[in-house]
Amino acid sequence: MGKKITPFAEPVYITRPVLPDLKRFARGLEEVWESQWLTNKGAKQERLEEKLLEILKVPYLSLFNNGTIALIIACQSLRLSGEVITTPFTFPATPHVLTWNNIRPIFCDIDPVTMNIDPDKIESMITPQTTGILGVHVFSTPCDVVKIQEVADRYGLKVVYDAAHAFGVEIDGTGIGNFGDISMFSFHATKLFHTAEGGALTFNGNDLKTRIEFLKNFGIKNQEEVVMPGINGKMNEIQAALGLEVLEYIDEERTKRKKLLDTYKLCLKDTDGITFLDETPNVKLSYQYCVIRINEERFGKSRDYVHDTFKEYNVFTRKYFFPFSSLALRGSPTPVSLLMLVHFRSAQAQDSLRAATRNFLALPSPACSRGFTSFGKV
Repeated sequence: MGKKITPFAEPVYITRPVLPDLKRFARGLEEVWESQWLTNKGAKQERLEEKLLEILKVPYLSLFNNGTIALIIACQSLRLSGEVITTPFTFPATPHVLTWNNIRPIFCDIDPVTMNIDPDKIESMITPQTTGILGVHVFSTPCDVVKIQEVADRYGLKVVYDAAHAFGVEIDGTGIGNFGDISMFSFHATKLFHTAEGGALTFNGNDLKTRIEFLKNFGIKNQEEVVMPGINGKMNEIQAALGLEVLEYIDEERTKRKKLLDTYKLCLKDTDGITFLDETPNVKLSYQYCVIRINEERFGKSRDYVHDTFKEYNVFTRKYFFPFSSLALRGSPTPVSLLMLVHFRSAQAQDSLRAATRNFLALPSPACSRGFTSFGKV
């Protein structure tokens, strides 16, 4: 008989936020208190922006209170309208920002290897109403930015990337935020780098910087002029102070998460039906997530079975992107599916999404920056 496995005494969650030394963070808060400047481009925000420009290797950057607002503003700043081609395999915020901008999301098929939008399928989705492409660097694996840009240039389309998973990702040494017209980074607490809540847009033009800054601050140009409709998307000084401290842990955190992923791979390398996403030599990944793909026929058990069994041992995995993407699937019982079905122009895209949402499982990769995970010393 096999050795009986005892459930963990404490829950092992899918992730835990990177938390800096509390005393150091408190000193940063004292500086904010002394300045009496809590928002509207204070010293902490300006310092964080300077550091992120260097770390992300981008020419321009604008900080936000969260990534979703940032992505909404990205669409506004590029004046996207009509239809935008995007991926159905993503967190719901990605297509939702299009709907909030009165744009119709058109779901393209996904690449079965990278799980990103398939660049070879985009062209067939384009109509006279298409104004842009919204790609997602899923699990920090970059989209095929070269092919996507070729299609965009050929048809005069804008390109936006949701880089929520891709903090610090590089292609041949170039920061991922340089590709396309705008990239959005999420600084939510679950991300490799975070400000509790927050986000940023990166882009290549100063003219775009000016428009984005207006849009995230109610369209206010100065004390005398409001030049366009806007919203409140500003990051505050407390968020920025936290972010400055978290930045000190990022390199160590990324290294230790890579080690954790390598450990998963070593332990599962001989397990038939369990595979990991491929890594490309010229790409520097974030290692935000440890994700496996479960082939039910070969493994003998379904992804959902594995997910539920882990819970019996006090281990909490996550089905990505489920149920988020499930609303887009044909036959979903929720009425929302009737609305989202019209955004598919390919049954193959629906079938690919259905397979993806049934096969992927994210394993725990809690913050390791203090030398320990929920499993013990790293």
